[in-house]
Amino acid sequence: MKPYRNAAWLLMLPAVAVMGFVAVLPLVAVFNYSFHDIFSLDSASWVGADWYTAIMLSPRFWTSLCRSAAFSALALGVQLPLGIGVALMLRGAGPRVAILMLMCVALPLAVPANMIAGLWLALVRSEGLAGQALAALHFDFDYKFTAAHTWILILLVDTWHWLGLVVVLAYAGLTSIPPAYYQAAAVDGASRVAVFRLIELPMIAGTMWIVLLLRLVDTFMIYTEVMMINAGGPQDATTFLSLDLGEEIKAYSYGTAAARAMVDFLIVLTVVWIFVQLRKSDQSAGTEPI
Repeated sequence: MKPYRNAAWLLMLPAVAVMGFVAVLPLVAVFNYSFHDIFSLDSASWVGADWYTAIMLSPRFWTSLCRSAAFSALALGVQLPLGIGVALMLRGAGPRVAILMLMCVALPLAVPANMIAGLWLALVRSEGLAGQALAALHFDFDYKFTAAHTWILILLVDTWHWLGLVVVLAYAGLTSIPPAYYQAAAVDGASRVAVFRLIELPMIAGTMWIVLLLRLVDTFMIYTEVMMINAGGPQDATTFLSLDLGEEIKAYSYGTAAARAMVDFLIVLTVVWIFVQLRKSDQSAGTEPI
């Protein structure tokens, strides 16, 4: 028997080196900065864990954390069911129609976030198409001074931007289901709801877990759209953790910003760890047919 050789792992060294340069080194630098009061990169004084203590004792931090978590929950609660529903409709259409529609729903993914926010702001202004339609319906949509309207607009912008990702991945999962499952369901006389609940949803669960993780992290750290729409207003109603971090950077408070970035990183890392544990328990429970 030939001895086992794992020299092929050496091919991973370039990727490891790149990841270390673009990810690990900046993270180590930010971690180091978080323990200093930095006036400039050449002038920094050690403050220990003072920045972390100030952040943890700040009511603003916990309020922003709750807002970020609430927005992520709202976005996922809208985008995942809507994306799966659109994918189910496309699966029932012909291949040509499905491909055309997939291209349409995926088109916003190629548009920069700042352009998307600008497009929606132009639409909802009084002279815009949506603004005129709302005025005709006698609905006063005031996203500048009404918190609920600001939340609705941000949610619409984020959904329009990222719904295509959910649709494309859900459609890919649905089209990979073997026809034998549907044939067996037809023989058993299963209803459409039963087919979705017992066949389609378990079969695309693995893909949806990945979508859930990606969208959870993205929505939790949303910044550009929120800043352009109302800069965290009205009265800090849409001030999320990402906006607080951006304000620290703009104020050149690099030590505080580094500590806040590390706290945000730990929150995201904890969420990812919980996600992995839930995924492992789901797989060990045998909830997926394959």
